[in-house]
Amino acid sequence: MPDRAPQPVDRQLPTDEARDLFSLVRELVHREIAPSAAEEEDAGRFPRETFSLLSESGLLGLPYDSDFGGGDQPYEVYLQVLEELAAARLTVGLGVSVHSLACHALANSGTKEQRTEHLPAMLGGGLLGAYCLSEPSSGSDAASLRTKAVREGDHWVITGTKAWITHGGVADFYTVLARTGGEGARGITAFLVPGDAEGLSAAAPEKKMGMKGSPTAQVHFDGVRVSDARRIGDEGQGFAIALAALDSGRLGIAACAIGVAQAALDEAVSYATGREQFGRPVADFQGLRFMLADMATQIEAGRALYLTAARLRDAGLPFSKQAAMAKLMCTDTAMKVTTDAVQVLGGYGYTADFPAERYMREAKVLQIVEGTNQIQRMVIARHLAGPESR
Repeated sequence: MPDRAPQPVDRQLPTDEARDLFSLVRELVHREIAPSAAEEEDAGRFPRETFSLLSESGLLGLPYDSDFGGGDQPYEVYLQVLEELAAARLTVGLGVSVHSLACHALANSGTKEQRTEHLPAMLGGGLLGAYCLSEPSSGSDAASLRTKAVREGDHWVITGTKAWITHGGVADFYTVLARTGGEGARGITAFLVPGDAEGLSAAAPEKKMGMKGSPTAQVHFDGVRVSDARRIGDEGQGFAIALAALDSGRLGIAACAIGVAQAALDEAVSYATGREQFGRPVADFQGLRFMLADMATQIEAGRALYLTAARLRDAGLPFSKQAAMAKLMCTDTAMKVTTDAVQVLGGYGYTADFPAERYMREAKVLQIVEGTNQIQRMVIARHLAGPESR
């Protein structure tokens, strides 16, 4: 039995435009992203030039309005693009998802004037965004954030530290949630802060077990002044804006997770059909064949779940519960599938000569970012049984 080359995922796309889009995405992945992914991740290189190319190609603003530079694509299509990018290099796929998250507040809660002024550059003008919600002492309990914004005339002065910020130190703009009122969720307001604002700085990137090419850093705001014209939504509306963005962002993480899992499955199948033991391909052995079958089934189930949530979103229907379910299942699937892929490759799976170990290291973070999977279970349970009694 000869080794089998990975086959492209058979996608059911809604339009000819979407099919043309996927041809472009796969060409860019094959030519610009996949060939250098392992080397650049190992060296910890941030692929800024890749994000510039994606921006030029119209791939950084896919789910947003074309009147402001977006691609007018439904989430059903956008998420599958993320999956393709993440399968080639998670730093790129997740980076596009985070950028989209950073644009969400302005695109959905900004005024017409704000969107006209800022969105074209954010969506297709070469800029890259970051999303600043978490802090050193408030991760899952985001409503307890301490970064403050104090009004001085027609400006706000922001002081505090954000933590675990993807693109921290390299972003051109930051969507920042800061406290402008009392304690709790109702005292939080959203701001759009330029990356070169005076008083804004980033710490050295965290040293992570995976995604070494994607900088994750604390971002410090030392009296950063921003105009009230950069306040997004009303005062005190920031936490609601943040939660709405996270519902969509969780779908992005789910799609990225399935991309990593698909890449791991492709690697496992290629290895198992080409590697011989006892005079025949190891893929002939039933125990291993069943592992591959389970991996493929889990991936298909995860993909179907995130697409169901995306279609609800595209139809303007509630999708928060399904987004949490998709994030939970798809990221747990990625962890399981990548772990099994390492097992399929045996000793080779534990070496950096093959990408399986990188996929496994990368999958782990997806169970943590944009709400841990324990938080997703809380969200789902609240939809089922109501809020917890106090």
